[in-house]
Amino acid sequence: MVLLRSLVVAGALSAAGTATAHVSVTPTQAAAGSYQVLRFGLGHGCEGQATTALKIEIPTGVLAARPQPKPGWTLSVERPPGEPDRAVSITWTGELPANQFDEFLILVHLPSDAGPLAFPAIQACGELQNRWVEAPQPGGPRPAHAAPTVKLESRASALPAH
Repeated sequence: MVLLRSLVVAGALSAAGTATAHVSVTPTQAAAGSYQVLRFGLGHGCEGQATTALKIEIPTGVLAARPQPKPGWTLSVERPPGEPDRAVSITWTGELPANQFDEFLILVHLPSDAGPLAFPAIQACGELQNRWVEAPQPGGPRPAHAAPTVKLESRASALPAH
């Protein structure tokens, strides 16, 4: 299952190409107020250079954010004073060759309000940066540098039909 998921992510990221590639998030929909593992996929470097850091900014309404460590990468979490479960941002620092992909995982406790929730991402490749920080507007076109976004659904609409 993990291999299949990785192959699907790799295919999607490589199909996107450099011009439209971005930091993606899976799943793209989740129940508001739930705990969810978010998988941030990174499919390329910056202009042929290796990725050296990935920073995910955590939206204010997220009640808790716990990153998964990655072997070979340094992990840092910026937290608001006195709030040990909340995070402002999570940064992994290491090296990912430009022609490889990887996933970075965060367990979050999502806000209870339905609607889109953007997680701005900044990818560093030495001195270069790709900033995937533009929040999509409902009904509007996808921004060129769209932030990874999860659509939160109310608990009632997120429940499977029997």
